[in-house]
Amino acid sequence: MQQKYFLFLSAFFILILFSSCSATNGLTLSVTEPAPVLLNKESKNIGILNRSIPDKKYEIVDALDKILTAEGKELDKKGSEMAIASLQMELQKNDKLNTIMLLDTIASKKYGIDQFSAALPWSTVEAICAANNIDVIYELSFYDTDSKINYATTTSEVKNAFGLKVPLLEHIVTVNTLIKSGWRIYDNKYKTIVDEYATTNTVTLKGRGINPVKAFETITTRKEAVLEISKDIGQKYAWQLLPYRIRVSRDYYVKGTNNFEIAKRRAQAGQWDGAAELWLIETNNPDGKIAGRACYNMGISNEINGDLDKAMEWTTKSYTDYGDKNALRYLNILKNRKRKQEQLERENN
Repeated sequence: MQQKYFLFLSAFFILILFSSCSATNGLTLSVTEPAPVLLNKESKNIGILNRSIPDKKYEIVDALDKILTAEGKELDKKGSEMAIASLQMELQKNDKLNTIMLLDTIASKKYGIDQFSAALPWSTVEAICAANNIDVIYELSFYDTDSKINYATTTSEVKNAFGLKVPLLEHIVTVNTLIKSGWRIYDNKYKTIVDEYATTNTVTLKGRGINPVKAFETITTRKEAVLEISKDIGQKYAWQLLPYRIRVSRDYYVKGTNNFEIAKRRAQAGQWDGAAELWLIETNNPDGKIAGRACYNMGISNEINGDLDKAMEWTTKSYTDYGDKNALRYLNILKNRKRKQEQLERENN
């Protein structure tokens, strides 16, 4: 026991030692990423098409699947309609678009509705776009709720009319509803499918009762839960047209000279420009290792200030002139950020 305790303490102090001796500190900053889905700038009018409804000849087969749904065979239909309505509402908030209209449903889905069917022929896409004066078709390709029911029992005690505790067998029903959906976007002008995107969500609800039927009847909110998730599905897919912000991690050097130590404290206090003043001095340090670290940190400083070109200049110097290997990895990150920034600028123009 004492040996294990000694080994634990040794590992702990070694970890503390390495942490205190680390040459770098971490930071996070917020960056803007381009929209995951890009429409051409001329595409201002959008139609939304529901192809997730099965054809009449598949209704009998489809009904077997619907038996498992607690809220009736219309749940898939209601869910798909909610997803489309939510998509339309969110797209209408995008000031780069003019018209967002709902198209007539095309009931052509075959059974096995949790997967993409064949894309519409371009002749059909052209005809729909011409008839409705639209440029792009958003298609809900499939929407399916697949329910599985699990039963279990547990014994509890309840008081009877005489105040005596008696054992009671309680039935527990767990209903897991898997919601599968898939979207497709047709660009009529360029005859390209801009995006195909599938998503899966789960709703889990439990009910209790004196028998399985009574337990099942206590589950009264599944329809509302499914519709709420369907609303979220449509909303989030509309957001695919928008740039978004994420947090990214960076490391900067804090060891080397007294200036690095002071700059570290300034950076920790949020005084990045003050830290950069000291790093700039150290870029002329006769020790190549120190100068390389300072050049690297100047890259960090310029990225924080939004000047990616300057950041790449300093980071390049850190690697080419002083051989800092971390600088090469960081330079590739900056180049990727620069490409995305240029993409964002093209989107906004």
